Amino acid sequence: MRHPETAHWRDSARTPRFFFMDAYSAIPLFLFLLHIRIWTFILACCVCAFFVLLNRFGFSLPVFVRWLRAFIAGNQRQARSWLTQKKQLQQ
Repeated sequence: MRHPETAHWRDSARTPRFFFMDAYSAIPLFLFLLHIRIWTFILACCVCAFFVLLNRFGFSLPVFVRWLRAFIAGNQRQARSWLTQKKQLQQ
C-alpha cells in the first residue's frame, strides 16, 4: 500500500493527454487506423486541430458542449418547458 502523502489521487480528475493533444483526439486516430483512407486521415487531422484549438482557448470537450448549449439557448430561459405551456394554452 502506498503512503498517503505520495498517492497522487489529485491527478485522477485531469484530462489524459498524448503529448500536447487531448486524449479525445485518439478516437478519430484509432478510426483512421482501422479504415485507412485519405478522407479519414483528413477528418482525423481536423478533429485533432479542433481539440488543439479548444485547448488553446482553455476548454475541454464537456465544458465546450455546455458552453455551446448555453449559447444556443440564449439569454432568456423559460421557467416551464414548452410541453407544459402548450397544455396550459389549450385549457
